Amino acid sequence: MTDYPEDLPEPANLRFLRRLVTVLTLTMIFGLVAIFTVLVMRFSSDTSVDYPASITLPDGKTASAFTQGGDWLAIVTQENEILIYDKTGETLIQTLQIKTK
Repeated sequence: MTDYPEDLPEPANLRFLRRLVTVLTLTMIFGLVAIFTVLVMRFSSDTSVDYPASITLPDGKTASAFTQGGDWLAIVTQENEILIYDKTGETLIQTLQIKTK
């Protein structure tokens, strides 16, 4: 068997590769920590939405979609109408007809 001397200098390309792997590993660890931090902050934020307990639609109307603005609620019906209610969901403010082709 051949014995290799222990005092040989490390080749420059091997030293560069070792440092590059170390830097990339640290970058990946930092990136994962940043992603987990953002996820924890996003899911723990207190952004509760206050929905009304119930909304009474006009007779014969069936809801197909719902959205909420600053101080209004909108319900899209299957009859191609948009019903705009106040924030409490009790007072119908406006009815919009959707025109289709």
